[in-house]
Amino acid sequence: MEPRGVVERQDRVVGAVVGSAVGDALGAPFEFGPAGVYTARFPDGVGTMCGGGGWDPGEATDDTQMAVLVAESLLERGGLDLPDLFGRFRRWAAGGPKDIGLQTEDVLTSGEPWDIAAALHFQVNGRAAGNGSLMRAATSAVYFARAGQMATMAAARRIAALTHGDRAAWEGTAVLHELIRVALNGGDPLAAVPGAVDRVHEDHRERWAAVLAPDWHPDSATEFNGAVWPCLGTALWALRTTRTYENALATAVDIGGDTDTVAAVTGGLAGAVYGFGAIPARWAEPLHVPLPGYGDRVLRTPGLVDLAGQLERASHVVIPSDIRNPRTCA
Repeated sequence: MEPRGVVERQDRVVGAVVGSAVGDALGAPFEFGPAGVYTARFPDGVGTMCGGGGWDPGEATDDTQMAVLVAESLLERGGLDLPDLFGRFRRWAAGGPKDIGLQTEDVLTSGEPWDIAAALHFQVNGRAAGNGSLMRAATSAVYFARAGQMATMAAARRIAALTHGDRAAWEGTAVLHELIRVALNGGDPLAAVPGAVDRVHEDHRERWAAVLAPDWHPDSATEFNGAVWPCLGTALWALRTTRTYENALATAVDIGGDTDTVAAVTGGLAGAVYGFGAIPARWAEPLHVPLPGYGDRVLRTPGLVDLAGQLERASHVVIPSDIRNPRTCA
């Protein structure tokens, strides 16, 4: 990882939001493919938004659609309004998105209230550690970044818990929030991993420490990368083993599997490190985000740039005390 010169904070903010969306759209056509899919499609290393698998070139998936809903709820409600956010998610799910995670769909269409739907799903199924709370985290990470480590990790847990009953997903999303916060401040998110892991719930700390360790490799994963642990682990590995935004994304997609989400998480981190200016124009220009359930709305890159700016400006608001205290985020 080798950040390019001096990158202004606003460039990093936009880089995190747009970078995540670009990764999502870049990886979507390769979802569930084998390792080496990106290299096979682009042997010269110059990848484009090629489309495929039901996706138009540059079309973002549920990953970015949900991230936009998170952003708009935070901005319109002036902070974290969990019932409002859950309602937006539910309206979106009812709008027939092209793709929606099975676990997330079960929770959002269960008819259960916002505060128990995910917990009931986990109680019945015993499995709820998918990467669906990671994929939508870039916008909330930007919004809560100025509130500091404890507040951003606490907010991440609450947002994750709306759809994921397994605390492993909460803790992974909290770590991602913190690493993006560090990167937005101009710090090295890789160097910040031990400090973030120290804040992970003690029941989950050892496993997260192992997956996020410098010597971890995607080949070490014990689950498909649709799970929260290898998804975040692979994103950090891609960031650690490359020196540009473009190479980090290509490396993430080339792993195969859940390519859109792994690349979305990688793109949010890499975008916060390298900035919006490092994102290739050939990826940013065709990017577009449909919003099922919300009429014919489609956000394109200029709209995402504006959304990122609003999140950054709104992040100066005072964070309520119940968000600052992570003990209330169970």
